[in-house]
Amino acid sequence: MNFYPKLAIEGIRKNKRLYIPYIATGAVMVMMYYILSFLAGSRMLEHIKGGGILRTLLPFGAVVIGVFSLIFLFYSNSVIIRQRNKEFGLYNVLGMNKGNLGRIMLWENIVVGALAVLAGLVLGVLFSKLAELGMLNLLSAEVTYTMQIDTTSIIKAVVLFGFIYLILLLNSFIKVRTSNPLELLNSNKVGEKPPKANWLFAIVGTGMLVYAYYIAVSIKQPLSAIVWFFVAVLLVIVATYLLFIAGSVAFCRILQKSKKYYYKANHFVAVSSMVYRMKRNGAGLASICILVTMVLIMLSSTISLYAGAEDSLATRFPEDMALRVIVPDIELLNEENTQQMRNTVQEKVADQENVIEYICAETSGIFVENGILVDQAAHMDLVAENYDNLGCLQIITLDDYNRLMGTQETLEKEECFLYGFRTEYVAETFSIEGGTPLKVKAILDDMYISGYSAMQIVPTVTLIVTDLAQVTEPLLPIKNSIGDSVVSLCWNYNFDMDATKEEQIAAYELLWENMCDIAIRNQDGRYSYSLDGKEAGRAEFYGMYGGLFFIGILLSLVFLFATVIIIYYKQISEGYEDRKRFEIMQKVGMTKKEIRRSINSQILTVFFLPLVFAGMHLAFAFPLVWKLLQMFNLYNLPLLIVVTVICFLVFGVCYAFVYKLTAGAYYKIVSGGKER
Repeated sequence: MNFYPKLAIEGIRKNKRLYIPYIATGAVMVMMYYILSFLAGSRMLEHIKGGGILRTLLPFGAVVIGVFSLIFLFYSNSVIIRQRNKEFGLYNVLGMNKGNLGRIMLWENIVVGALAVLAGLVLGVLFSKLAELGMLNLLSAEVTYTMQIDTTSIIKAVVLFGFIYLILLLNSFIKVRTSNPLELLNSNKVGEKPPKANWLFAIVGTGMLVYAYYIAVSIKQPLSAIVWFFVAVLLVIVATYLLFIAGSVAFCRILQKSKKYYYKANHFVAVSSMVYRMKRNGAGLASICILVTMVLIMLSSTISLYAGAEDSLATRFPEDMALRVIVPDIELLNEENTQQMRNTVQEKVADQENVIEYICAETSGIFVENGILVDQAAHMDLVAENYDNLGCLQIITLDDYNRLMGTQETLEKEECFLYGFRTEYVAETFSIEGGTPLKVKAILDDMYISGYSAMQIVPTVTLIVTDLAQVTEPLLPIKNSIGDSVVSLCWNYNFDMDATKEEQIAAYELLWENMCDIAIRNQDGRYSYSLDGKEAGRAEFYGMYGGLFFIGILLSLVFLFATVIIIYYKQISEGYEDRKRFEIMQKVGMTKKEIRRSINSQILTVFFLPLVFAGMHLAFAFPLVWKLLQMFNLYNLPLLIVVTVICFLVFGVCYAFVYKLTAGAYYKIVSGGKER
C-alpha cells in the first residue's frame, strides 16, 4: 500500500473514538438527504391526493438537511483537527513538510468521505421504502411494497456531499498551512490562562434575550408572528451564545468563591478544570441548547398539528360544501338571480342539510381606532408598520345575520353591530375609508364563521348593517394594485350532506363541472366563483399536515443526532484535556471513586444547563408558536400544551441517557481506562 494512504488509514484507526462518530454523522446526513430526495421524486405521490403538497414540502426538507450537513460536519471536522494537532506537529518535527501533511489529510478525507457516502446511500436505500410506507400511512393512501432505487437522488447526494467534504479538506489545509510545528505540538496547552468574565457580553446577551422574549409574548396576530418569528429566533441564538460564553465563566467564578462548595474533593478539580476552558465550553453548550430548542419546538408543533388535524379540518370546512359566487355589482345579487343559482345547485345535489345562505361584501385593510382604511395605494406606508392592525372586513345585512343566528335583533339606519374573529377589536363608531361613521350598537359575542374566513391568516371583523348597498357603494371605485375593486360582493351557499365520502366527492366534482351554469356571468364575460368540499379537500389537507409532521420527525431526528454528537465530542475533547490533570491527582492520592465523583460534579454542573435554558426558550416561545399554529386553524390550546410538556419530559429522559453514556466515555479517558 502507498505510504500516504497507509498513514491516513492508520491515523483513522488510532483515533477511532473521533472518526467513528464523524463517519456515522456523515452517513446519517447522507441517508436523510437521500430519503427526502427519493420521496420528493416518488411516483407514488403522483397518484394520491395530497401528494402535490408533499412534493412541494419535501425538497425544502432536503435543502435544510444539505445546509445543516455542511455546518455540522464542519464543526465535527474542526474538533477532530484540533484533537490531532499534536500528532501533525510531531509529523512535522520528524521531517514532514506541510505538503506531506496535506497528502495525509487528502487521503483521510477521501477514506472518511467515501465510507460516509457509501454507508449513507446503503442505509438510505434500505430505509427509503420504510420512510415511504410511513409517509403514505400518514396520508391514509394505499401502498405497494416494490423496492426502488432512485439513481437521480444518488447522484445528487454524491455531488452535494462530495462538495461538502471538499470544503472540509480545504479548511484542514488552511489550518495546517497557517500554523507552525511548535504551535501544533503545544496546542493542548494553548489558552491555559484563566478567562475573565465578559460583563459586556453578558449585559448585551441579557438585553437581546429579554427583547426576544418580549417579542414572543407580546405578538397578538398570526401575521405579526410570521414577520417577527425569524427576528426573535436570531436574537435568541445570538443571546444564547453570548450568555453561555460570558455567563459560564462568571458562573465558575461564583462557584470558586463559595468555600463550602469549592473546597471539596469532588468539586475542587472539576471547577478548576472547567474555568480554564469555559469560553469554548460555553459555545458548545450554547450549540446544544439551540439544537435542543429546535427539536422541542419542531416536534411539539408538528405533532400537535397532526394530532389536531380533524379539529383544524372542521374549522376550515364547517360545512360539507361551500359555494361562493362573486359579482362586480350588488344589483346582480337580486332575488331572481339568487333563486336561479339556488335552484341549479339543488338540482345538481338534492341531498342537502343545514343550508346556510347569505350575501356579504368583503374587503381588507388596516383597522384604525374607529374604522378601516382600504385604499392600498393611499395607505401603503401604514401597511409596513401596522401588521397587528391588518385584517379583513366582512359586511352582511341584519336580515341575514338574524337568519344565520336565529335572532331578532334590530338596528337603525345609522347603527351597526361588530364582531371580531381572532381579534378583540372595539370601537364606538365605525367608518370605512373615513366615510360616514356608523354608531356601534353592540360588540357581538357570537357569529357564524365561514371556512373562507377561517383560512385567512389575518383577523376578520364582521360589520352588520341594515343596507349593504349603501355601505359598499363608495368602495366600488377604489382599486387595488392590479386594478380590481377592493371590495368583493359574494353570494354564499353552504350545506351539509347525509352521504358517504365517495358520494360527497362525486357531488363536489359535479358542482365544479357545472359551475358555469350556476354562477352569474360578469360584465367582462368571466365567471367568478369558488367551491370548497370537506371530503374533496381532506386529502390535500392531510397532505400538508402529514407532510409537515413527516418532515418534522426526520429533521428532529437529524438535530437530535447532531446534539448527541456535539455532546460526545465535547466530552471526548475535554477528557483528553483533563487526563493529565487527573493523572497528577491520582499520583497524589486521589482514588478512582473520587475521580468518578469529581467527573459527575463537573458534568452535572454544566451538562443540564442547555436543557434548562431550552425549556425556558420553549416556554417564552410558546405564545409565538401558538399564534403561528393558528394560521393552520389549530385552536386546541390544551392539546398543544400537553404535547409540548410530554415532548420536553421525554426529551429530558433521552438527554439524561446521553449524559450517562458520554460520562462513561469521559471517565475511561481521564482515569486511564482502556480505550476501545
